[in-house]
Amino acid sequence: MDINIIPFSEENKNFVKTLNYEWLQKYFTVELHDELQLSNPQEEIIDKGGTIFYVIYNNEIVGTYTLLKINESEYELAKMAVTEHCKGLGIGKIMVQHSINEAVKLQAKMLSLYSNTTLESAIHLYRKYGFEEVPLPADVHYKRANIKMEKKL
Repeated sequence: MDINIIPFSEENKNFVKTLNYEWLQKYFTVELHDELQLSNPQEEIIDKGGTIFYVIYNNEIVGTYTLLKINESEYELAKMAVTEHCKGLGIGKIMVQHSINEAVKLQAKMLSLYSNTTLESAIHLYRKYGFEEVPLPADVHYKRANIKMEKKL
C-alpha cells in the first residue's frame, strides 16, 4: 500500500476542514471550537505550536490529524479523520503511530486525546497503542467528548 504522510502546507489547508467535516457531520455536529480551528488552521493550530499532517494514498489526500500544543510537555492528538471510502485500509493505525513518533520528536512527555465511546473502533485503536482512559475534565472543549485518554511518552 502506497501511503505517505506530509506536513501542513498552505495549498492543502482546506483538507483538514473538509475531511473533518465529513465525519463530524456523519456522527455528531460541527461545534464552534471545531469551526474556529478548521477554518483557521494556520492561526489556531500551527501558530500556537501545533502541527497538521495529511495522509496521501493513491495520490489523493485521504486523511489528516493534528497535534495541538497544550504546553511544553503535552500535545493533544486531535482532528483525526479518514475519508469514508478509505476506511478499513489501516490508515488510522498509521496516523496514530505517526502521531506518537511526532510527539516524541517534539519532546512531549504526554499525548492526550478526546473522543466518544460510540466510536468503538477508534477507542479500540487508541487502547492498542497504549492510550489509557483518564477522568474527563469539567472544562472539556468538545460537547461530543465523553472520554479522555492519555499516553505517557
